[in-house]
Amino acid sequence: MTRVLVVEDEPQLVRALEINLRARRYDVDAAPDGETALTLAAANPPDAVLLDLGLPDMDGIDVMRTLRRWSRAPILVVSARSTSDEKVEALDAGADDYITKPFSMDELLARLRAATRRGDGGGRGLEADPADGAAAPARVSTPSFTLDLLAKKATRDGEPVRLTPTEWHLLEVLIRHRGRLVTQRQLLQEVWGPTYRTQSNYLRVYMAQLRRKLETDPSHPRYLVTAPGMGYRFEV
Repeated sequence: MTRVLVVEDEPQLVRALEINLRARRYDVDAAPDGETALTLAAANPPDAVLLDLGLPDMDGIDVMRTLRRWSRAPILVVSARSTSDEKVEALDAGADDYITKPFSMDELLARLRAATRRGDGGGRGLEADPADGAAAPARVSTPSFTLDLLAKKATRDGEPVRLTPTEWHLLEVLIRHRGRLVTQRQLLQEVWGPTYRTQSNYLRVYMAQLRRKLETDPSHPRYLVTAPGMGYRFEV
């Protein structure tokens, strides 16, 4: 069973999440604060984390940064913070998705399913593309960055770069089609699933993150190129 760690200090919301998750055969651990969350995560490593940012003892961003030192489990932020800057900060700190309160339980569960599929996928993006039989190379090297797609390790100018599971999945799809346009619709369907085929804002946020992390000049990307209104391509 998939183990989900719920980090939330609102008892009624915790109870609702526990009921809905267990009804769908998830194992659930619940923590009302950051310290308890880190203790539980160390004792029973989660397959996914639902994380509130407004915790009583520490900021959720700090919890996430600590988890990211040793865990690659998908982290879905569930927060009342709703500004663009706050979302970007959370995504940069290691979140795989961001859900604003109040939210639909069906939407949260769908995003959790998508995140755990990406987390379980491991080398899924390395499989042959049924459209053309191509496969992503195990390693991509450029003058500024190197990607080891099997080990899920990235370096830029010799320094390690941490990429989230979602960022890896995006890169794997683009690299599998290297040199060719991948439409927004195709990327959204492959990475997030068919219910997200119109959420182009997801792509803009994640592609901007990847450029900040990998490109020498993010405002003039050399490798992660936008085809305005159409999609993206990985230039070789």
